Amino acid sequence: MNLALMGYGQMGKQVEEIASGRNHTIIARVDPLVGDTGTLDRRLAEKSDGIIEFSLPDAVLSNVKLYGELGINAVVGTTGWYDRIDEVKDIVRKSGIGFLYSSNFSIGAHLFFRLTAKAAQLINPVPEYDILGFELHHKMKKDSPSGTAHTLAKIIMENCKRKSSLVTEKLDRPIRENELHFASVRGGAIPGIHKVILDSDADTIELTHTARNRKGFALGAVLAMEWLKGKKGFYGVEEFIDGILQG
Repeated sequence: MNLALMGYGQMGKQVEEIASGRNHTIIARVDPLVGDTGTLDRRLAEKSDGIIEFSLPDAVLSNVKLYGELGINAVVGTTGWYDRIDEVKDIVRKSGIGFLYSSNFSIGAHLFFRLTAKAAQLINPVPEYDILGFELHHKMKKDSPSGTAHTLAKIIMENCKRKSSLVTEKLDRPIRENELHFASVRGGAIPGIHKVILDSDADTIELTHTARNRKGFALGAVLAMEWLKGKKGFYGVEEFIDGILQG
């Protein structure tokens, strides 16, 4: 496939390495600071089979409008824009492009999501166990909590009947029974650590996903682009992951 990259930071560079290793060709690196072009024009779009985006949250909506105008499918790994998701869905529907997004394309992370869902279900009849979480990321990450943390929190609240309200800020009071506290820490060069904890007076059970580098995220994004080729419509990552895990 001929691919364009929207955003050419660390993730964009990693995606290029993985895509090239899978015999794809990167025809444009769109980034106003470090790319080989600052804009995606019709000439480039017509040469592209799709675009993979890891850019800034504020740019996603305008970028999707551009993809719709140019008729190009997109895989978006940028987080922090989900308050505009209905607008993006509308653009995708009206333009007829294929669009797939996720806060985390790592196959390992999605295994972690499913383990978390099962753990949250298992403690429903055992009120002695509370559930909580936290995540750590590098000092350059712009959003907090991470998109993956939000996904984990949603999974927990969908599966643990006694958790119905997410708290992400600092607490200066005891947490309520229905509240799920998911905290964030920023610093250093950590690619990403997410931890879900089941805790009781007697013991502690921890589920942890640690990203050693960005290769897992990049590989997942490229695999998602391969899956999206020829499709139209708005997709979350679940349909793609189901295809991978079901073989």
